[in-house]
Amino acid sequence: MAGFNVSALADFNNELAGEFLVKSVIAGSTAEYVTVKEGIKYKEPLNLQEVDLQIQDGFGCITTPSGSVTYTQRDLEVCQRSSYDGLCLRDLDKKYIGLLGPEGSYPETYAFAEEYASQLVANFQKKNDEFIWTATTGGGDCVNGLNTLLASGSSDAVFVSQSAPTSDNILDQIDEQLENLSVDVQDRDDLTVFMSIANFRKYIVGLRKANNYFYDPNTVENRGSLLSAMHPFANLRVVGTVGLAGSNRIVTGPARHIVIGTDLVSDLDNFSLWYDINDDQLKHRIVTKLGVQVAFPEFWVTNNL
Repeated sequence: MAGFNVSALADFNNELAGEFLVKSVIAGSTAEYVTVKEGIKYKEPLNLQEVDLQIQDGFGCITTPSGSVTYTQRDLEVCQRSSYDGLCLRDLDKKYIGLLGPEGSYPETYAFAEEYASQLVANFQKKNDEFIWTATTGGGDCVNGLNTLLASGSSDAVFVSQSAPTSDNILDQIDEQLENLSVDVQDRDDLTVFMSIANFRKYIVGLRKANNYFYDPNTVENRGSLLSAMHPFANLRVVGTVGLAGSNRIVTGPARHIVIGTDLVSDLDNFSLWYDINDDQLKHRIVTKLGVQVAFPEFWVTNNL
């Protein structure tokens, strides 16, 4: 038989020539825009003060008391959120990625440890953002998230009936919510519109389609895949967050009135990663406490979608 006989050989697949790719994960950071209160082990009250100032008209000595100071409380409860896993690195010895590990029988380091750690942080931030917005006691969580705390019928938030956002109507929807804000907060410097990242992109398209020459695309911030921009002609920031992914919910109000509770601020993105020689595993453990409350829901507007 002339030529090579290679029928006994399997087709060659040069797996080592490819890069070891790491799946990218969107990380959200609603906490960057709101108030974060640490040191909460389980539950603490938010002590709220409201002054009703009454001005009296007339001359002479005024001795009749007027006005009032009202104190109320809203409980801020945190849930413990934990993650733990152990990876047996020897499971990779028979695979091509096992060559990325160090030589020796006791691999205390591993090539993907840094990428693995970054994915843990990104995933945890994403899960935290989703929890802040979508947690429900009816769904098994120990507290409710912002979607419930700012829902029409379950709080004093102002409800504005609106259809699903599109690039053609989203600018009008934001303006309508802004117009329906209480006059007591219209001039605040922390007014914020929260929406999904998908709707934020519709918002950017809407600005372009409106031929808004005052819009500068360079002002759009991408902070951990959380997008934000200043709304033209208004003291208003528009934020797209992964916490509202898959939702058409849009809410507007003073961001600092949202209070996120945790035991320690650094717990929001810190964790432990170590090689356990006893179990021969690369392990991680994440433990934190997280909850959210809105100080004055009556100063928020929602489309309730």
